[in-house]
Amino acid sequence: MNQRVVGPLVEFLREEAAGGIAVLVGTLFALAWANGWGDGYEAFWHRELGPLDLHHWVNDALMAVFFLVVGLEIKRELVIGELRDRRAAALPAIAAVGGVALPIALFALVTAGGEGAAGWAIPAATDIAFAIGVLALLGDRVSTGARLFLLAIAIVDDIVAIAIIAVFYSDELALAWLGAAVALAVVIWAWRPARVAPYVVLAIALWIAVHESGVHATIAGVVVGLLLPVRLGERIEHTLHPYSAFVIVPLFALANAGVDFGGGVLGDAAGSRLTLAVFVGLVVGKLVGVTGATLLALRRHWGALPEGVARSELAGLGALAGIGFTVSLFIADLAFDDERLVNEAKVGIIAGSLVGGVLGAVLLARRVAR
Repeated sequence: MNQRVVGPLVEFLREEAAGGIAVLVGTLFALAWANGWGDGYEAFWHRELGPLDLHHWVNDALMAVFFLVVGLEIKRELVIGELRDRRAAALPAIAAVGGVALPIALFALVTAGGEGAAGWAIPAATDIAFAIGVLALLGDRVSTGARLFLLAIAIVDDIVAIAIIAVFYSDELALAWLGAAVALAVVIWAWRPARVAPYVVLAIALWIAVHESGVHATIAGVVVGLLLPVRLGERIEHTLHPYSAFVIVPLFALANAGVDFGGGVLGDAAGSRLTLAVFVGLVVGKLVGVTGATLLALRRHWGALPEGVARSELAGLGALAGIGFTVSLFIADLAFDDERLVNEAKVGIIAGSLVGGVLGAVLLARRVAR
């Protein structure tokens, strides 16, 4: 890889790893706040501020910037990065599909069409920041190839999760606003102004149109990221990624990870098919899905592992892919209106992500020790 590819990628991985720590701090603070360290967690985040409450300003507006950065990284990887070569992209793509399909299947099997069935996509996602953060804790004992392979899997996961959100978790469509959003997207794609300011105006207009169309507003961020020219996109990503990693996603964790474990919540979660389905999907589905799909693809000669990656590392990487957290919490909020179901899903996400992270670290550490 040339320096133009390596430099931004190394910076992205470093900031994601450090951002994982910031997200962890936000999560712990949210849990402490919701469980008596402070008062009024729910009341604070549902305080009205203009047309939206604080919770929706974070989830709909600020997270659009997060998804913009995701879209920019996807575009960069597809054009000049790890996913530009079809053969190199084939293996992580197949691994990601396995890591999406099996968790969804296990979730559906456990919920058996019950009241939590609408959250079927919750265990399909991978949290890049947390997963890369765990790898960072292992230091140089994990190869660069393993980090790139996990990043590529997580990026394909994001593509699938974004498509799922756009298709299955949108409200009733307002066709006029949707048409306006499409027209704005065409303008962003066709127009190539030299300055960033016109893109900012168009991006805000697109966000409003998408929000009013019934499609979740964060999709606007992804669309803008995919349509921007690569060189401009690299500059914007370089500017926005620190804010996304260290401000927006930790703030999202603070606004969404707070589960009040009192009032029988843990008891309900312990006997909940929904909680079990999320946990099994993240811990078992991701590990077996990613590892199994990768080994099958290697056996069929559909791709090759990156340099320095051993087959014995695949189970550990698959387990780390089970850290769903950010996007899983996001989908849970979209899937359910019932606070009880949201809390049961969040307990499964937190528990599954924690076990997936620890299991992945242990498996990779044992492989290194051997």
